[in-house]
Amino acid sequence: MIVCLDSGNSRLKWGVHDGHAWLEQGAADHGEPRDEALAALVARWPQPRRLLLANVAGPAVAAHIATSLGPWAPLIEEVRSSGQCAGVINHYQPPERLGVDRWCALIAARQRTQAPCLVVMAGTATTIDSLDADGNFCGGLILPGYDLMRRALASDTASLPLAPGEWTASPRRTEDAIATGIIEAQAGAIDRAFARLADPAAICLLSGGNAGVLRHHLDIPCVEISNLPLEGLLRMARDAGGDS
Repeated sequence: MIVCLDSGNSRLKWGVHDGHAWLEQGAADHGEPRDEALAALVARWPQPRRLLLANVAGPAVAAHIATSLGPWAPLIEEVRSSGQCAGVINHYQPPERLGVDRWCALIAARQRTQAPCLVVMAGTATTIDSLDADGNFCGGLILPGYDLMRRALASDTASLPLAPGEWTASPRRTEDAIATGIIEAQAGAIDRAFARLADPAAICLLSGGNAGVLRHHLDIPCVEISNLPLEGLLRMARDAGGDS
């Protein structure tokens, strides 16, 4: 059994795989919900053969995760970005500076398609990464995510509200103007990055909590996939012989 943990900026995602299929996937906010979820995970399943962690939330969060896993803590293998893995060549400068969640998502994308692709992770931040047909990670963009953009407008202006709004072609309410502006900005960045792939076979893979918000506003071939980093972690585990 393989357990994969993706510790992002706001939430922890996990998956339990038996070598054939995902037996369970879930997510919890960092803090007490995460700690309770991990303790319940340990109680619910037998000890895994492999336990891989991709963590971008810092060493303090990694330490809390280890404490919550109790008897599983010695099994933790914290994954790092590298120069090459599973058919993906990392041209970041230097390769180890690439966020490990982005690295895992790129590895998962390469297993999904051999075509050029744009890998978009729409979470606390929105990352937009380009992968060519030969598996070269060519580079990528980092934007504030949907909620970060909303909060920035609310906190750094005198009169713009932190209130829900809806996309509309011609916003006539401030809340809708904010929601529409944010979606247009994110979709525009994705569209421009996709155009630079310059290949009719290219596809966009979307993942993350806000993927569904963006998908309906893109005019490019795209597929929404849950938990791409978990898929990448699983591939790393299998490559190292932990596929059962």
